[in-house]
Amino acid sequence: MLAGLGRLAVDHRRWVVAAWLVSLLVVMGAGRVLGGEYVTNPQSPSSESTDGFDLVDRAFGGLGSGLTGTIVFRADAGVDDPAVVAVMGELFDRVAAIDGVAAVESPYAGERGAARIARSGPDAGRIAYATVDLDRSVDRSRAEDIGIEIGRIVDEVVGDTPGLQVEIGGSALASVEPPSSELIGLAFAIVVLIVAFGSVLAMGLPIGVALAGVGTGIGLITLLSRVTTMPEFATTIGAMIGLGVGIDYALFIVTRHREGTARGLDTREAIVRAIDTAGRAVIFAGATVVVSLLGMLLIGLPFVSGLALGAAVTVGVTMVASVTLLPALVGFAGHRLEVTRRRGLVAAALVALALLGAGLHVQPLLVGLPLAVVVLAASLVVAPLRVEVRRRGPDPGRETVAHRWSRLVQAHPWWGVLVGAGLLAVLAAPVFSMRLGFSDEGNFTPDTTTRRAYDLLAEGFGPGFNGPLLVAVDIGDPADAVHLAELTAALGDVEGVARVAPPVLDDPARPSAALIQVVPTTSPQDEATTDLVRHLRADVIPAATAGTTLDVMVTGRTAAAIDFTDYLAGRLVVFIAAVLAVSFLLLMAVFRSLLVPLKAVIMNVLSIAAAYGVAVAAFQWGWGASVLDVAPGAPIEPFLPMMMFAIVFGLSMDYEVFLLSRVKEEFVRTGRPDASVTEGLAATARVISAAAAIMVVVFGSFVFDANRIVKLFGTGMAVAVLLDATVVRLLLVPSTMQLLGRLNWWLPGWLDRILPRLDVEGHGDEPPEPPAPSPERELVGV
Repeated sequence: MLAGLGRLAVDHRRWVVAAWLVSLLVVMGAGRVLGGEYVTNPQSPSSESTDGFDLVDRAFGGLGSGLTGTIVFRADAGVDDPAVVAVMGELFDRVAAIDGVAAVESPYAGERGAARIARSGPDAGRIAYATVDLDRSVDRSRAEDIGIEIGRIVDEVVGDTPGLQVEIGGSALASVEPPSSELIGLAFAIVVLIVAFGSVLAMGLPIGVALAGVGTGIGLITLLSRVTTMPEFATTIGAMIGLGVGIDYALFIVTRHREGTARGLDTREAIVRAIDTAGRAVIFAGATVVVSLLGMLLIGLPFVSGLALGAAVTVGVTMVASVTLLPALVGFAGHRLEVTRRRGLVAAALVALALLGAGLHVQPLLVGLPLAVVVLAASLVVAPLRVEVRRRGPDPGRETVAHRWSRLVQAHPWWGVLVGAGLLAVLAAPVFSMRLGFSDEGNFTPDTTTRRAYDLLAEGFGPGFNGPLLVAVDIGDPADAVHLAELTAALGDVEGVARVAPPVLDDPARPSAALIQVVPTTSPQDEATTDLVRHLRADVIPAATAGTTLDVMVTGRTAAAIDFTDYLAGRLVVFIAAVLAVSFLLLMAVFRSLLVPLKAVIMNVLSIAAAYGVAVAAFQWGWGASVLDVAPGAPIEPFLPMMMFAIVFGLSMDYEVFLLSRVKEEFVRTGRPDASVTEGLAATARVISAAAAIMVVVFGSFVFDANRIVKLFGTGMAVAVLLDATVVRLLLVPSTMQLLGRLNWWLPGWLDRILPRLDVEGHGDEPPEPPAPSPERELVGV
C-alpha cells in the first residue's frame, strides 16, 4: 500500500503539492477566524477546590472565579500623598472603563480598600495595589489585550511622575511575546542536515516537509481550541515536537532514497522503495507517538487531554506529510538532489545565520537573508559560485568510526553495561526528590512588569500574598454562622499563615455561605504552602468545625493547582506502566524476540529517568539556573513528565526499529550474532546520529523561550534524545546484545504463533519496476 502511495505522490506531484498548499492556507486561515480560547489555570475533577469554586459560583455569583489581575504601585512619598491619589485615581477610573473590565477595586475605597495598602515592614504605607476583575466572558487572548491597553494608560497617566512606580500584575494580563525558538532550531537544523547530506536540496526537503506539517498542525490546534480545552502553550509544544519529528522522519526517508539512487535506481523507483521501507518505520514510529499521546486522554483531565490532542495532531500531520508531500518534492528535485554548488552552500549558511539572528533578536545577523539573495544573483556572473561541490563518497565499510566503535564496545561488553547504566543511574538520582507542582509568577523574567508586580506584592504584603487561599464555607444551619469566628481564629493560629481576613457572608441576615481569605507566609509554588493546605484540610478545619453544620472547602488558584497535581501524580505511574507494556508488545511482534523488547523497556526507563533527573537538578534544585535563565526552587509541572515519556517513547521506538531491524537483517543473512551487531550499528550510526542531533538542537533551542514550562520541556526532551541516541544506542545496545548472543532472537514457539506479524521494513529489495515516463520538468540544482 505504501509503495502505491509513493508512486501516486511522485506521478501526481503537482496535485499533491497544490493540495498541501491549499490545505495549509485553509487550515491556518480557519484557525485564525474560528479559533477558540486557550486556558491557563487547570482544575482537577472531583476535588475539594472544584467543589469550593462551585460554592463561590452559586452563592457569590462567581466572585473571584473569572480572570483577574492587579495594578501594583510604590510611591516614595506614600500612597496617601494627594498627588499620588490624584494620579492613581485617574488611572483606576480609565482602567474601569475598558471593555471587558468588570470592576477595579481601589485601595482608596473606604475601609475595605485600605486593606490593599501595606501596613508593616519598611514599605509600610508606600506599596498598594488595586484588583482588576474581568468579565467572566473574557478569554485569555482578550485578557492579554486588556493588559496591553492598561499598559498604554499607565504610560499616559503616570508617565515619568517622580517617585511613583506602577506595575501590572497577574499572568492573565501578562503580554506573552510570541516565541522565536523555532527559528533557532531551524538554523541549527540547516547546518546539521547539510553536514549529514552534503546537499542543499536534500537539506531543504526535510525542513520544507516539517514546516508544512507544523503549520497545518498549529492551524488544527487553533481550531480544536474552539471545541476542547487547550492550554495556552499547546501551539508552542506542537511546533517543537512537529519540527523535531518532521525533520527526523524526512531524514530517514531521504537517506534511504539516496541509498537507492546510489545503487543505480532512478528517482521514481528509489523514492517508492524508500517510502515502502523507511516510510513504514516512519508510520510505525509516528503512530506509536500518536497512540501513546492519546493514551493521556484516559487521565480524564481536559487540560491534559487538550495538550495531548494538540501534540498528537501535529505528529500525525507531519507523519502524513513525510509519506505524501516528501515523495512529491523528491520527484520535482530528481537527480538534482545530489547536485550542490558553492552558491547553494553559501546561501544556506547565510539563511541559517539570519534565522539565528531572528530567533535571538540580534538584528545585525538578519543581514544574512539579503546577502543570500545577493550571492544567488551574483552567481549568474561569478563563475566560481556555480562550481559543483564534490559529492561525498560512500562509507568505507569497516573503516568507519561506527564500525570501530562497535567492535571496541563488543570486545568489553561488561564495561559498556556498567559505564552506560552507571552514567544513567547517576543522572537519574535527582528524580527521587522530584516535586510536582505549578510554578508561580515569580518565574517570569525580571524585566517583565508581571515579575516586578509580583516582587512588589511580596515586599509589601509577604510572599504568600501572591497566592492567597480561599476558604469557602457552606453553612447548613444559619445559626452555626457564629462558629465562623472560631474557624477564623483557628486558621489564624496556624504556623505558616500570615493573616486571615474576616468572613464575607452571602446574606448577613440569613447566611448560607461564607468566604474567608487566608494568606500564607510562603509563595504559591513553595512546598511549605502545599503542606499548609494539606494540614488545614486534614487537621485544623475538621477540629474547628466539629459538631457544626459548616462544610469547609479550601479553594482558590493555589489550592486548585495542588489538587490538580495530586490527581495527576496518582496516575503517572499507571500511565507509564501502560506505555511500557504497549512498547514491549509492539517490539516483541516486530522483532519476534522476548529479550530485545525487555531490554528496550529497561533502557527506556533508564534514559527517561536520567532526563527527569537533569530537569530536577536544573529547574528545581537550580543547578545552572543562571545559564538557563530560570528561578531556582520551582517545582516540575505535573503534566510534563507524562508528556515527555509519551513522546520520547515513540522517538526511541523509531531509533530502536531503525537500528535493530538492520541488526536482525544481518543476523538472518549470516547467522553470526556478533558480526550482525557490528554491521547493523555501522550501517545506521550516521543517520541515527544526524536524526538525534537535529532533535537535540530543535528541542534545545526552546531553552531560549521566555516561558518556563516550554524551556523545561525543551531541556528535558533534548537531554532524553541525546542520552537515547548515545548512551543507549551506542553503548548499552551493542554491549547487551553481545552478552546475550543468539538469545537476543529467542522466542517461544507458542508465543510466535499467536503474535501478530508487523512488517516495518517493507520490500525494498524487490526488483524495480520500469520507470514511468514523466513530462514534468525537474528543479535546477542550487
